Formats: sequence, C-alpha cells, structure tokens
Amino acid sequence: AKPVFDLDSMSLLETIRIMRDNGKFLSGRKLTTPPQVFLGCAVNPFAPPYDFRPIHLGKKIAAGAQFAQTQYCFDVPMFKTFMQKARDLGHTEKLFLLCGVGPLASAKTAKWIRSNVPGIHIPDAVIKRLEGAQDQKKEGKQLCIDIINEVKEIPGVAGIHVMAYRQEEYVAEIVDESGVLKGRQPWQREIRRDDQLVAERLDHILHDEITETQVDMVKTAH
Repeated sequence: AKPVFDLDSMSLLETIRIMRDNGKFLSGRKLTTPPQVFLGCAVNPFAPPYDFRPIHLGKKIAAGAQFAQTQYCFDVPMFKTFMQKARDLGHTEKLFLLCGVGPLASAKTAKWIRSNVPGIHIPDAVIKRLEGAQDQKKEGKQLCIDIINEVKEIPGVAGIHVMAYRQEEYVAEIVDESGVLKGRQPWQREIRRDDQLVAERLDHILHDEITETQVDMVKTAH
C-alpha cells in the first residue's frame, strides 16, 4: 500500500480525541455517534536519541494518548533508565505504559533481527545466552518470562504486551508462567448503549448495498 503522511502520530491522536470528546470532525461537522475509544501510542526507549524518547512520549500524552506500548524490550537496564525519566516527567501518572516483550526462536533469529529490523536493540548477552542453550527456542521463551519478571517490578509499568511472531503457541504459557495476571480474569469488552443502534445502521447500509447490486445485475442482464 502507498504510505500516506498527511497526519503524524500526534495529529492523528488529537484528531481522534476531538472526534471522541467533542463529537465532531476537524471540519466541524458533528458526529451522530462519536467513537468510544481508549487512545494508545507506541514508544521506543531503545532507539536514539534516547534522551528525547521520554519527551516525545509527553507530546503524545498531550495529544491524547492514554496508554503506550513499547518496542521489544531485551535490555532491562536501558528500559529502567527510560522509565526513571518518564516518572520524573510525570508521564506514568497520566497514561498506562505497557512493556513490549516476546520470545526469540534462536540466536540466529536474534542476530537477523538486530541487523535487519530498525529500532530493535538486542544485547550481546542475550545472543550468547541463546547460543549456549541446548534448546534455543525453549530458552527464548524462558528469556521472555525472565524479562517480564524484571520489568513488572519497575514502578510505572502498567502491564506487558506479548508479541510472539510465529510463536503464538507460547503466549498462554508465557502469561501463565510469568504470573502477570495474578489470578485476574482476562478483560472482556462491556456492552455499549449504542451497540444496537450501530448494528441497525450497519444492517441498513448492507441492505442498501445488496439492493443496488441487484438492480445493477438486472440492468446488465437486459
């Protein structure tokens, strides 16, 4: 798809916030059913300029971000430094911050990611740990659990975001063995008051589209 850069992350957040809170588009036209969304953003503590990352997060908070998800964390000391600065700026009192984590399939995979995926920092110690394991995939899962157990104790961390690309079968084990739920049930969406209205409108739109298609088919046949 062709990339479109009409809006950056801050202006996009602000646009959606205005639609939700003020019930209107940027043009001023009113929305019949404003979106009910919890606004989030991304943040990468592991990419330079490191000192600017907490400041950049503050700009996103000002634009409307209520939660943030980080890039993969494989360097806990670096993440702790970022979190200290985020706390000093008061960010963790204004949004929920989720630390991105995930299992590495092998040392070879880790090396490839480090060399080819911008913004992901993997220390040499992580690669050496995987290289020294008899079962590297299993060790990658355990590494993810160990990182979770460290970052969940950092003040200001509200949760984790497990990204298990092509290792989805490990997600349940990682969540269970790390104990992050602490006995809580997974979140389920509450029913909105206007859900029925939205469903009726969608049904009406789909019905109109089907009717128009049928008319076109009849015209074509004749």
